[in-house]
Amino acid sequence: MDPITAAALAALAGGLGGEAGRHAWQGLTALVRRPFGRAATQGTDGSETPLISSGELEVAALEGEPADPMRAQALATALGVRAALDGEFRAQLDEWWQRAQAGSSGGDVHNSIGGNVESGATVVQSRDISALTFNMTRTAASHERTDR
Repeated sequence: MDPITAAALAALAGGLGGEAGRHAWQGLTALVRRPFGRAATQGTDGSETPLISSGELEVAALEGEPADPMRAQALATALGVRAALDGEFRAQLDEWWQRAQAGSSGGDVHNSIGGNVESGATVVQSRDISALTFNMTRTAASHERTDR
């Protein structure tokens, strides 16, 4: 597994990476909220509660202050310790990290328009759009075409 850096976690927490980054952050928060695997509860206080952090507090702290490098490092450490003690979590964390890296790799966008495009037609070409709304009004020309 590639190490998950504090800088990468801070970037995700700060919303860098657009929609893909937000989706990756949500995936991480859901992952750390999962209960520990059975093997990880061997070092407990007698109540079957692990004596190590699940990462939930660190996720919340970094989300509150994504520019704080100490909070990012605390989360990276908590994830690393939990992964070392819980094989199931390690596999899921590795899968999440691979998807997060693939989603933030940028990539090329190739848009093309073919066919007959009417004069004055609106065309939108983009990548990674969120919360987009089109407010369209009917024109007299489009009204005449539908009435025929």
